Amino acid sequence: MLYHFDGKTPTVGRGSYVSDLARVIGDVEIGENCYIGHGAIIRGDYGRIVIGDGTAVEEGVIIHCPPGGLHLIGKMVTLGHGAILHGNIIGDYSVVGMGAILSIFSETGEWSIVGEGSVVRSNQKIESKMVAAGNPAKPIREVNEKDQELWNFGKQVYIDLAGKYLDQGMPEATLATSPTT
Repeated sequence: MLYHFDGKTPTVGRGSYVSDLARVIGDVEIGENCYIGHGAIIRGDYGRIVIGDGTAVEEGVIIHCPPGGLHLIGKMVTLGHGAILHGNIIGDYSVVGMGAILSIFSETGEWSIVGEGSVVRSNQKIESKMVAAGNPAKPIREVNEKDQELWNFGKQVYIDLAGKYLDQGMPEATLATSPTT
């Protein structure tokens, strides 16, 4: 659901799906062909959030930014289930693993991968094309061609899923009962 706040209204690009179970509040711009999953919370209440084209915000992700700040999330980014993001910049084609935390003023470069459950600390920067993991997140290796192929496939899965939700909707189901024996 989209919510007005403090005179600001979220915008959603063509071909993007925002779940009725998500909360998108205030000064938020969602690009084209994005997927905003169930239970995601995107709070543009005292800062601006811009999400690039083709980005997947998976279920349970929380996005915020500092007061008066800008949280810029690039194009074709994958934000894994349950990630918490309070940073400044997530570079194009980046992957943030499930349950990862990107703290205030953090940045990730293009094609960076932050491992599941990792913590990118306040003011920390993960360089482009680096895989980082741990608490605090530390570079462990360079992103390779196999990583890029895998994640390009995954990114397309969510672009296609957004289109499917838009085409089919998500009608409420009735509880089916099984016959007693």
